[in-house]
Amino acid sequence: MATSTGREARAGLWNGFAAYGIWGLFPLFWPLLEPAGAVDILANRMTWSLVAVAVMMLVQRRWAWIRPLLAQPRRLALSVLAAAVISLNWGVYIWGVNSGHVVETSLGYFINPLVTIAFGVLLLRERLRRAQWFAVGIGAAAVAVLTLAYGRPPWIALVLAFSFGSYGLLKKKVALGGLESLALETAAMFPFAVGYLIWLAAHGQGTLFRTVPGEYGWGHSALLVLSGLITAVPLMCFGAAALRVPLTTLGLLQYLAPVFQFSIGVLVFHESMPPARWAGFTLVWAALAVLTWDALRRVRADRLAAAAVPLPVPQYDRAAG
Repeated sequence: MATSTGREARAGLWNGFAAYGIWGLFPLFWPLLEPAGAVDILANRMTWSLVAVAVMMLVQRRWAWIRPLLAQPRRLALSVLAAAVISLNWGVYIWGVNSGHVVETSLGYFINPLVTIAFGVLLLRERLRRAQWFAVGIGAAAVAVLTLAYGRPPWIALVLAFSFGSYGLLKKKVALGGLESLALETAAMFPFAVGYLIWLAAHGQGTLFRTVPGEYGWGHSALLVLSGLITAVPLMCFGAAALRVPLTTLGLLQYLAPVFQFSIGVLVFHESMPPARWAGFTLVWAALAVLTWDALRRVRADRLAAAAVPLPVPQYDRAAG
């Protein structure tokens, strides 16, 4: 039994690494889809994601959730809203990567935990611990420093952080699994995505299933189709990890993606990082360090409290005796 549990934990950890690792390597993929524009890539991603997810669900026969959901219009409406929000997130992310702002996109996912905490206070009336307030304050200072460093608010990072935070809040209310959520959300946006692709093709502006000698060929179309699969696969890995490892472990693994993105922006694409930007990022990382320390301390305190609770004393059954 212990060996089986250990094997499951290792499998969950590797799935977590795979999910966040793939998400972290996305900045290397989207430039391969040029000369397609960001909206063209987004429409293809939505379209082929639905195809990929439908095939996976067909193989796994995971259809039972659809009928009960259709009888709950509120959850359906929230899912459609979540689809619109994640479409905004995807579109801004693809545009940011392909326009030379990989480092700023990584910033969005670094500050996302701080945005999630702010949503908890403002929308869910949650009470923060002192360390969490301290981390949020450091994060606000970081945004101010980065605004001065960029000469403008880091709007790409802020849009990514707030849209993904909103998406997480909506997903919490809808309460669907990762693959099911992706299926529903891409289905909601599918008519718009396909309509846009048809409009592009009719005006001779689309790149899907077209070849331009010296610019792009059928390999380009294959990569556009592949965008659906690489969207679905990390979600499946994440789902497998979530079942097998503690949430605290997943919380630590989530920093892999922006770390990879930041490293790619600096080391691969050689984006500029003057001292003021390093100062802003350092503040963000300090805020995340405080959050991580507080979360680990809280988990340890909860475990000690659980261990201190005395086990119930078995009652002697006279009749059985």
